[in-house]
Amino acid sequence: MNRRIPFLPLFIVVFWLFLSPLSILSQDELWKRIDDGLSLGEFNSQKITLLRIDPKYYSFRLLCASENKKLRMTAKQWCQKNNIISAMNAGMYQSDGMTNVGYMKNFNHMNNPRLNTKYKAVLAFNPVDDTVPEVRIIDMKCHNFEGLRDKYQTLIQGIRMISCRQENVWQKQNNLWSITAFGMDKSGNGLFIFAEPAYSVHDFINILLSLPISLYNAMYLEGGPEATLYFSGSGIEFEKIGTYDTGLNENDFLKIARPLPNVIGIVRKPR
Repeated sequence: MNRRIPFLPLFIVVFWLFLSPLSILSQDELWKRIDDGLSLGEFNSQKITLLRIDPKYYSFRLLCASENKKLRMTAKQWCQKNNIISAMNAGMYQSDGMTNVGYMKNFNHMNNPRLNTKYKAVLAFNPVDDTVPEVRIIDMKCHNFEGLRDKYQTLIQGIRMISCRQENVWQKQNNLWSITAFGMDKSGNGLFIFAEPAYSVHDFINILLSLPISLYNAMYLEGGPEATLYFSGSGIEFEKIGTYDTGLNENDFLKIARPLPNVIGIVRKPR
């Protein structure tokens, strides 16, 4: 009888190691390597696409129509015109079709000088020195934004989705739409996130937190038919376009790329 006591815990451990879905594959095996510092993750059951970007190899750029002759373009056109390999929405915009809903600054260009008191996340990149990470999401509930804002040349304010404590901070709702978001993982990689199906944002956040991607925090960028993720590089090209939006485009399932006033792009650093 005493000989059998250790067997049960051992059996449980072995059973979990071999049959747990998340233990079968390491996190790296869930990603398709495109190039050094760049990987593609496609979670087909949820129809979610992620582009994982290592800032050691890639620089982030903000491109605004307000500093480019007010010319709005599709994500693909922004990439082709500016020699960037991938682009997605930089956020929602106001009725003028140009101005971000929150604070937006790109070096000496000010797209929107006003902080939105309701939005508690700021994507920051292009640091002025090496005392701060190259890219980060500043959580205005957890971090000292005023102490960090002068450390970065590019700042984009948006809505928090996941706090710095990995908590879902979006209230439950009935509205559904396609979604683009920007995330950071626990290794400091940036994540371009796209979901084609119609999700409530609250439920979508819970899905992201359940995925084995070491997600640290995330901010909302855009939803519905304007949600876009484009990539072209290393022999791979795709253009992901949102469709459904409750109350606006419920019967519009045509995937037509919309012109965007502001996009976030990436370029490879010199090798």
